[in-house]
Amino acid sequence: MMTPDLSEELRRTAKEMGIEFFGVAPAAGFDNEGYQWGRPQGIMPAADSVIVLAVKVPRGCIDPLPHARAEYTNTLLAGTVTLRMAAFRIAQALEDRGHKASIVPVEGSEFGYWYADKETLKADVSVKYAAYLAGMGSYGVSNLLLFPGIGPRVRMTAVVTDAILEKGAPPPRFKDPRCDDCLACVKVCPAGALHADGSISRQRCKEYMFSTLEGLRCGLCVKACADVFEG
Repeated sequence: MMTPDLSEELRRTAKEMGIEFFGVAPAAGFDNEGYQWGRPQGIMPAADSVIVLAVKVPRGCIDPLPHARAEYTNTLLAGTVTLRMAAFRIAQALEDRGHKASIVPVEGSEFGYWYADKETLKADVSVKYAAYLAGMGSYGVSNLLLFPGIGPRVRMTAVVTDAILEKGAPPPRFKDPRCDDCLACVKVCPAGALHADGSISRQRCKEYMFSTLEGLRCGLCVKACADVFEG
């Protein structure tokens, strides 16, 4: 049975923990034919809902790029800390109510640990796809999820649970319509990893980020897209 009161309680808890965006995706949505990666049921066979939490990345660390990449990377990690603390509190609240919950790591690597496949740069379960299913945004040519008004200037995590919660619905279009006439992210990519057809050469992105930048985050596609959304 769906529990709307619990959904609202979790939303309030997230807001109190500094979370700016809250959405819920159906675990069954990961069975869609177009999705080709890990599913929440692989983490929790009885999974019903995937709660997505997101915070805005401050413009102040994005505007100077490609300079100040250390500051940009550090700000992203601070966002991750905020998300993890909130996700842990959400998981506690769910288990206090008799449900099971597990936190999905963000895609990539933080704090010296890898959570993604090093060749594809993908995690076991796509938080971006969960956010799309929850109706929080559409995909861009950059393969980033674009939130209304701010584009990809977000950091996300997710909580998988067997609780039956109120869920959102994906946008009408998988790809954001603004991408039809905009290739700003493709043009600015220093690694040549992004392509106009929406494909991405992940190995080029990986080599640039971990060899050229020695682990710092690049962020130029984020900056270019955010400039379009907020310009």
